[in-house]
Amino acid sequence: MLRDGGGRRSWNISAPICFGTSVFHIVQDPRDPKRMVLSSKAGHLGPTVMVSADGGRKWTEAAKPPAFPAGLTHRSQHGDQPRTVDHVFWLQPGHASQPGVWYAGTSPQGLFRSQDHGRTWESVDGFNAHEKWHDWCGAKEQAPPDGARLHSINVDPRDARHLYIGMSSGGVFESTDSGASWKPLNKGCAADFIPVPNPEYGHDPHCVRLHPLMPDRLYQQNHCGIYRMERARGEWERIGTKMPKKIGDIGFPMVLHPRDPDTCWVFPMDGTSVWPRTSPGGKPAVYKTTNAGRTWTRHAHGMPETNGWWTVFRQAMTADAGKNVGVYFGTTQGAVWASRDEGERWRAAAEGLPRIQSVEAAYL
Repeated sequence: MLRDGGGRRSWNISAPICFGTSVFHIVQDPRDPKRMVLSSKAGHLGPTVMVSADGGRKWTEAAKPPAFPAGLTHRSQHGDQPRTVDHVFWLQPGHASQPGVWYAGTSPQGLFRSQDHGRTWESVDGFNAHEKWHDWCGAKEQAPPDGARLHSINVDPRDARHLYIGMSSGGVFESTDSGASWKPLNKGCAADFIPVPNPEYGHDPHCVRLHPLMPDRLYQQNHCGIYRMERARGEWERIGTKMPKKIGDIGFPMVLHPRDPDTCWVFPMDGTSVWPRTSPGGKPAVYKTTNAGRTWTRHAHGMPETNGWWTVFRQAMTADAGKNVGVYFGTTQGAVWASRDEGERWRAAAEGLPRIQSVEAAYL
């Protein structure tokens, strides 16, 4: 954990949490700020979830981490195989009216719910056991290079039953009955890697966000561009076409301004065949829009001007709720960067860490 040393000008870093494991997500509960939930995976012990009730000082392993029910399978070129959780990738607090409820997205694509602050988890069978799960999620060999996963769980602040999820691969899906039934929500979104024009599903969203002050507006950073949806229209509009052509509009994270639904930040990456991903030309930069994607502005003051051969994963960029919003990201090279002026200027808050999977802001 990095703690503000004063005015967000300096940062104090703690000792490692869950040392020796990969931590995929750590999220504060906005309904009870001392509570946090963390997902991790140890190489020899497998995936699990940890919970804290004291702001992260003490952690306890979940008594029943997410696990697929017996009998569910995953298709592969070797035939159907038992579906098992490789890791918990995404954590999301439930609706404000449901204290103790959390959602988790896994790799492979699975959705789970906890009703006791993350101590025990149950399968959301409306999704996990859906008759079209195999069609939506594809075979193992069709997964992205870093693995298939369910991510970007969004809960409509007006209605606890209304959920959105993103899947890589699979696309964006919507439920209006707490996950009992689902429908694809991908109209207008490109899927250049699929031979079928305008497919109903099979897309590769990287991050999907719903703005809490305008919950009928969604933003999406996709493998095939940056998009916005006005829900009443029901179709994605590609707003990344206004990005510089030499940069493109491919990346992982999408971060929304907490008070302005027209403002968001993205971190572009080289979207060609290079893997692992890097910043375009080795020149990392954040791009910001203040008009819902009609124009974009580059911000890189303080970042490396050359040889910045790293990128930022989908959960590894976030914003706080300060008067001048702080924006933060972690890199594949193990550095955390911070801006205290809404992305105008940047400085390294921590370096020399392992590859960073996620960054979240919290007030304790």
